[in-house]
Amino acid sequence: MAGKSDSTFAPPGEEWRPISPKLAVVRRLVMLFWLIVITAAVAIAFSVGGYAVVAGAVVALAVIIVIWQWWLIGRQVKVYRYVEREEDLLVTSGILFRRLVIVPYGRMQLVDLVAGPFERMAGLASVQLHTAAATTDAKIPGLVPSDAAQLRDRLAARGEQRSAGI
Repeated sequence: MAGKSDSTFAPPGEEWRPISPKLAVVRRLVMLFWLIVITAAVAIAFSVGGYAVVAGAVVALAVIIVIWQWWLIGRQVKVYRYVEREEDLLVTSGILFRRLVIVPYGRMQLVDLVAGPFERMAGLASVQLHTAAATTDAKIPGLVPSDAAQLRDRLAARGEQRSAGI
């Protein structure tokens, strides 16, 4: 069953490219930062209000969430893949809710190269594709900046070639 599902969302016969595992580190650090800030604020509020037991429960719940999210982020990054084909780009992602986005080069309107502060610190960047239909936009995160720039240039060139005949 798993093989059939995988071939539906990642057609075989293609050379699927993974993203960098460093993206998991970045996402885990961001998750930890926000969870620590929110948990500390809630735990302090309950402690000051005389609800130390509730504060302890909040911290325990936060630890459970960290463990679950740590595992989930690692799995999400491992299944994120893309492939450039002759006429289109395929991007697949997701564990529980699988997703396959197919973007025809002729439909691309804009190709962005994006890197937030945490991505830049880890030496990563993302390529964001925009089309006329918002539902077919695709993002490929976790790329080495030089690879991301080359991918952006290739996609933009292919998009110009395909749309020239329209």
